[in-house]
Amino acid sequence: MKKIPFITFALFAFTTLASAQISNTKSDKEIVIKNSKICLKQDLTRGGAINYISLADRDRNIVNIHDEGRYIQQSYYAGNSVDRRADGQSEFWTPWCWNPIQVGDYATNRAQILEHWSKGRTSYVKCVPMLWDMDNSPAEATMEQWVELKGNVIKVRNRLTCHRTDNVYGEGVPMPQEIPAVYLISSLKHLFSYFGDKPFAGEPITATKVVQIIVGDPEHPWGHYENISEKWMAFVDDSLWGCAVYTPSATVFTAGRYDAVFDGESKDDGTVYIAPNRIEKLMKDSVMESEYYLIIGTLEQMRKEIYKIKNKTDRKQ
Repeated sequence: MKKIPFITFALFAFTTLASAQISNTKSDKEIVIKNSKICLKQDLTRGGAINYISLADRDRNIVNIHDEGRYIQQSYYAGNSVDRRADGQSEFWTPWCWNPIQVGDYATNRAQILEHWSKGRTSYVKCVPMLWDMDNSPAEATMEQWVELKGNVIKVRNRLTCHRTDNVYGEGVPMPQEIPAVYLISSLKHLFSYFGDKPFAGEPITATKVVQIIVGDPEHPWGHYENISEKWMAFVDDSLWGCAVYTPSATVFTAGRYDAVFDGESKDDGTVYIAPNRIEKLMKDSVMESEYYLIIGTLEQMRKEIYKIKNKTDRKQ
């Protein structure tokens, strides 16, 4: 895709019996889980990445799936950026570091599913990811993903297990990891968060400028945000409805828009992007886990749910 990593360019509550009995679908091509609020789908032809989120009573997907670099997916970085064009690396995506992603590579070769299941409002997938910049090069790693629906909240836990044997990239390089990479429809054109120094105190939230990137131009990177003290950002439409991404372990965020389109849908080239980031030195045998939440609703509804999650987590500690 049109994905520019931060490293390169600066880049659940009570439910009614009726809702609990809404049927789920599982096949060789997709997993579908639903409740009374939302419907979520995972594409088993693309590593089990989240490819569809809609309200339960509507058929409008808010996830951008224009190419393999989009979706809502795991994406990690390790080692040094190297020129591997002799081994099939993309002329555009060079030099590049070790970059396994959940969906597939730039040439549309896709991740291999090793295991998957769904039960009720939960699901699990395990896959062999692909190296983004290479043509048909499975990564020496596995990715796992657990998904759970709770009302208008999607809880996701991810795990990357590395078992690299290469001597190409080196080790010990600190990298911002996308936890996760979230691509949404460009109709959700306004970017909000809380930018103050009194998090989780109900202080006013505000909009911020949406940075527009130019692919391949280091002078026009994704926006970089270090002061996201409540650990969430949200893209919303003119009615302030949309999707928030809350990652408690994030330290910085990247976000922005690709293409000057403000009414794009799921298959359009134009997209908006949010990636909570955490700095990690991924080694050849590293295991990295993260947990994040996608919340669907108005800004007020989404922030209310984020506060509930935070308070529940605090009580457990």
